[in-house]
Amino acid sequence: MKSVGITGRVALLALFLSVFGDLSQSQLSESNEQPTTIRGVVINAVTRAPVPRALVRSMDSRVAVLTDGDGQFEFTLPKSDVEGPANEVRTYFGRPRQRVRLAGGLTLIAQKPGFFEDPSPHHSIPNSSGEITIALVPEAVIKGKITLSTGDAASHISVQLYSRQITEGFWRWLPGQFAQANSVGEFRFAELQAGSYKLVTREWMDNDPQATPPGGQLYGFPPVYYPNAADFSGGAMIEIAAGQTMEANVSLTRQPYYPVKIALANGDPGGLNVFVEGQRGPGYSLGYNGIEGQITGLLPNGNYVVEGNIFGPQRASGRVSLSVNGGPVEGPAMTLVPLSSVSFDVKEEFNDAQPTPLTTWSDGKHTYNLRGPRASLSANVESADNLERPTGGAIRPPKAPDDDSLVIENLLPGNYWVRLYATHGYVASAMMGATDVLHEPVTIGSGATGSIEVVLRDDFAEIDGTVSNLAQQAGSQSNGPGAWIYFVPTGSSGQFQQIGVSSDGKFSNPMIVPGSYRVLAFESQQLQLPYRDPAGMKAYETKGQVITVAPGQKATMELQMLSNAQ
Repeated sequence: MKSVGITGRVALLALFLSVFGDLSQSQLSESNEQPTTIRGVVINAVTRAPVPRALVRSMDSRVAVLTDGDGQFEFTLPKSDVEGPANEVRTYFGRPRQRVRLAGGLTLIAQKPGFFEDPSPHHSIPNSSGEITIALVPEAVIKGKITLSTGDAASHISVQLYSRQITEGFWRWLPGQFAQANSVGEFRFAELQAGSYKLVTREWMDNDPQATPPGGQLYGFPPVYYPNAADFSGGAMIEIAAGQTMEANVSLTRQPYYPVKIALANGDPGGLNVFVEGQRGPGYSLGYNGIEGQITGLLPNGNYVVEGNIFGPQRASGRVSLSVNGGPVEGPAMTLVPLSSVSFDVKEEFNDAQPTPLTTWSDGKHTYNLRGPRASLSANVESADNLERPTGGAIRPPKAPDDDSLVIENLLPGNYWVRLYATHGYVASAMMGATDVLHEPVTIGSGATGSIEVVLRDDFAEIDGTVSNLAQQAGSQSNGPGAWIYFVPTGSSGQFQQIGVSSDGKFSNPMIVPGSYRVLAFESQQLQLPYRDPAGMKAYETKGQVITVAPGQKATMELQMLSNAQ
């Protein structure tokens, strides 16, 4: 699944395919004296129906043509455009268009509003007649209507989508598109990929001066998570397929809002977050009144957490809880304290007597030589909350030539995953007290400091193997990975890895961390494999092979390649 709108992180995958011999004769290696005619069809990947009026063009815009009413296209290339290898078609995937590369370096792009590229690697290849088939995936649509308890039109109320995606092997909810209700309260989200979504309205104040006398009670419409939940966890998950249109109607109830004041013991928060106690999520807002030196605003009845943050070199944060119950509230004073830090105490247990290669780091004014763990270990942290937050950090650069300390600074309070990467050896263990950092998130308190004990080793295991059903097709002259192998840890040992497979079906992983793995072979990269989610990996319990390798062990295995649909 891809994210809503423009993805923050989109991978381009190239799969190189051999084509039928008659294609090279009929399309790609015509006589030098004759032009070459390219024919094909653009189809709907879901219905298999032709897609009329789709634009098919070359990336360099030398050729361009629209498909006819039957989705067919045809154009003629001059001789200079078909010289080169005559036995290769390359298929490229990325959104929102489908690409087919022909011999001689000509890349075709098919695109049409309301369609995406088909991620399957078998939908842009020549058929037996030598024609090229390009499949496009139809967009999904979520639409709905907002109704107000007052009976008024819900115009201009904002609605936001969140999409469920896998990042670093875990499911997360990522913020996506905004839409604004029209004059009759209707909204629409188009150009959606198939997947899972949640929908939330944004807070809306009823500021009608005729209905609100000066000094009178103020009213508003609190955010609602579709269909009628007060927090993110209670919102329904909207599952939608390619080409599907779903309706998600929301009803908002007008509620009284009451003044809120929170004194600040120190500082001026540059950012404020307000959410329902016990569940992070978007929706409510307060502001900072610089004249009064207080956080002020309006909230309806409920229990809330208010976070304040100071950004910049001297970062600090604070949080308070407060309850609103039928009247104005003055919450407890908020104290902003310096952010937390985590340090790493590294022990190297290397068999190789060779020292870690030197690396350098420069701040533009000074260049420092990095030695030992400073040169061989890098680390960063990311929030463990399934609602993506802009929190985290990496090991700070050295402050002086002899600064060998490994510290991540400026961490907000919360739960974090720690990601460790070794350039020399591997991370055998990482413990923060009793917490196994490699498999469990760590909790960082307010203004706290913590230490993680890391052990590095270099006694790798080695696994060689063959993907048998790919090796049977070894006559193809592919220039890219014929498949992808995934090593997914099944217990507390081992670390996730992926490697490519050569076109003859052979693979080798000479530097695998000792442990137990489920080894899976796929025909293309699996960017949404939930390798850190036990529930998500249940679908693969009977797939691939399970293997355990000890330090220094060499093992051999034979795999069957799984299709993308498995």
